[in-house]
Amino acid sequence: MPDARYLDWFGSEVRDATYGYDLEALHAVPPVPPPDGFAERWRSWYAEAMTVAPEPVLTPVGRQGAHEVFVVEHAVANGLRLRGWLALPIGGPARVGIVHGHGYGGRDAPDFSRVPDDAAVIFPIARGQGVFNAGLGAPTPDDGHVLFGIESVDTYSLGRCAVDLWHAASALVEVAGELPLYYIGESFGGGIGALALPWDERFVGATLVVPSFGQYDIRLQLQCEGSGERVRGYVAEHPEAREVLRCFDASTAAGFLELPVRVECALWDGFVPPPGQFAVANAIDELELQVLPAGHAEYPGVEAVLAESYAGTRAHLARALEAARSEHAAR
Repeated sequence: MPDARYLDWFGSEVRDATYGYDLEALHAVPPVPPPDGFAERWRSWYAEAMTVAPEPVLTPVGRQGAHEVFVVEHAVANGLRLRGWLALPIGGPARVGIVHGHGYGGRDAPDFSRVPDDAAVIFPIARGQGVFNAGLGAPTPDDGHVLFGIESVDTYSLGRCAVDLWHAASALVEVAGELPLYYIGESFGGGIGALALPWDERFVGATLVVPSFGQYDIRLQLQCEGSGERVRGYVAEHPEAREVLRCFDASTAAGFLELPVRVECALWDGFVPPPGQFAVANAIDELELQVLPAGHAEYPGVEAVLAESYAGTRAHLARALEAARSEHAAR
C-alpha cells in the first residue's frame, strides 16, 4: 500500500505510482549491463556527427530576462535542419554553454529557471516534436514518435534524437564560441541526455531530471501513462525489439559517464516509473542525487521543491565548471 501522503495527494483511485518500491529498494535497482559493441557504436555515431557543419541561422526574437533570444535553425545528419531557440547573455561574454533538453512532446518557449544569467544556451527541439519540428524527421508523439525506426538500431528515433543533441551543441559553439558545456534535460530530455553525454567530451557536467528510458528489464513490466506504455505494448507483440532497446537504455549509458551529474529522481511517478529513474542514478560515479516526492505531478509544496531543484542545478553547474578549470590547469 502506498504512503498515506500519496493517498491524500492523488486519491486511492490513482494507480500506486511507487510501483511498490521504497527508497531502499530504489537505491538497489541495478543498471542494465551493456551489450557487446555498445560503446563502440555510440562513439562511431559521435564521430560521424562531428563531420556535419552545424550552419546555424539565427532569427531575433527579443529579450527575455538577462538574455537575448533567437530562433535557431541548424543542420543535423542527412541534410535535415531542426529549429529551436538560442539565447546569449546581454551582460557580457558567456562563461558556459548550456544545451537544454525538454520533456516528451517538445517545448513551447525557452525556460530559464535553471539557467545562469551569464550562460549561452540552446533549447533544441527534438525531431518530430514541439512547435517547430512536429513531424519533421520523425512522427509526432501522438503518431508514434517513440516507436519510429525501432526495427533497427541505426534508425530508432531515440538514438537519432540523442545524436541531434551533439548537433545542437555544435550549433551553440559555432555561435557563442568554444565554451565548456553543461547539459540540462527532464524526462525524455533526461534519458536522451544520458544516452548522448558519455561520448562528448565538450560537456563538463549535467542535470538529469526524472530521466526516462532507464532499466528496460523492469520498465517493460510496468504499466505507465507515459511513452513507455506504447513501447511496452509494442515489445509484447514484437519481442525482437527488446534487443534493439538494449542500445538505448539510459541506465546502461549512464555507466559510461565520466563527469559530475546531478540527478533528480522521484519516489512517485506514473509517467516514468521510479525504478527506471533510479537505475540511471545508480549507474553514475560522480553523482549528486535529489530525491523528489513525485514527478510529472502537482502536489502540495511542489513550488518549494522546484525552487530547491533550480538552485541545485545552478550550484552544481558552478562546481562542475570550477572542477573542469582546475583539471585543465593541472594538465
